[in-house]
Amino acid sequence: MKVNGTPTRTIWLAEDGHTVEIIDQTRLPHHYEVTQLTTLGDACRAIKDMLVRGAPLIGATAAHGMALAMRGDPSDVGLTTAYDRLFATRPTAVNLRWALDDLRARLTPLPPEQRAAAARARAVEICDEDVALNESIGDHGLAVFRTLWQRKGKPERFNVLTHCNAGWLATVDWGTALAPIYKAHDAGIPVHVWVDETRPRNQGASLTAWELNQHGVPHTVIVDNAGGHFMQHGMVDVCIVGTDRTTSTGDVCNKIGTYLKALAAKDNGVPFYVALPSPTIDWTVRDGVAEIPIEDRGPDEVQCLWGRLESGETAWITVTPEGSPAANPAFDVTPSRLVTGLITERGVCAASAEGLAGLFPERAAA
Repeated sequence: MKVNGTPTRTIWLAEDGHTVEIIDQTRLPHHYEVTQLTTLGDACRAIKDMLVRGAPLIGATAAHGMALAMRGDPSDVGLTTAYDRLFATRPTAVNLRWALDDLRARLTPLPPEQRAAAARARAVEICDEDVALNESIGDHGLAVFRTLWQRKGKPERFNVLTHCNAGWLATVDWGTALAPIYKAHDAGIPVHVWVDETRPRNQGASLTAWELNQHGVPHTVIVDNAGGHFMQHGMVDVCIVGTDRTTSTGDVCNKIGTYLKALAAKDNGVPFYVALPSPTIDWTVRDGVAEIPIEDRGPDEVQCLWGRLESGETAWITVTPEGSPAANPAFDVTPSRLVTGLITERGVCAASAEGLAGLFPERAAA
């Protein structure tokens, strides 16, 4: 995708070949800043403090974090320490564990002097693979959108509602839930996107809206509680979201508030799709509500907002009364019965064990 007309990824290697550069997403949409990661600690902080976020990008950053760690200490102890520290940064997104398991399995048999180069090469490969996966998701999602648009008689505005940010900022490039939107827009389908603000961190209002604006996709930011209203009045043709972890039976764990959108979509007959690359599937979990750990984040994210003041400066402001506590679960689980279909790099399937097994028989069997 592009930033100010320039093709850009969310994470890349600097000219020295080992320093990792990222877009600091905590500064968007008012400031576009690139931050350098040179150590394991830098990578851990970037993930934990959400300079990078979104399951695929977390996994890619963790892979680069392992590579940075191997530059400093390629011993077996260093490898174990790097794995443990990165794994502890975010508990919900399964791509984190997938990337760390992948790197550990590849690096463990190697002599220490070969680990840094091997880790760096694999991290770059994981990033390239993510781009290919997401573009394929976009192609399959485009087919879904085109069919829905045609069934409605090719209206002059095809309304899509999304939640949180599952665009290219949540991945290395293209995005998951937004990839079909970009593909449809570029193919001439008159897409208009209802962008949930997505409290408490406002990833929709600050990130999704920013990247849609960069690409020229028509969109409107709405408060989180407005989606059901628009569905009741026939103003939403399809919902599409991403996911941080999907169970082997099709339950979907995504940003808090996704479950409520799925309930409203079901009640109003609006198709509800989830876009995901296969590394986001946790084949070891069957019951999402019972088994997926839900990250509890700090109360300050609920109590405070970051934005631009009338003076043009950016600042944090407090919106709750002093002394009022706040709870901040970061995710919720949408049961598979509320999901119309899962859009993956291999195609579209039912949100069920049978549907996923049909697309990924080798993983389901294992």
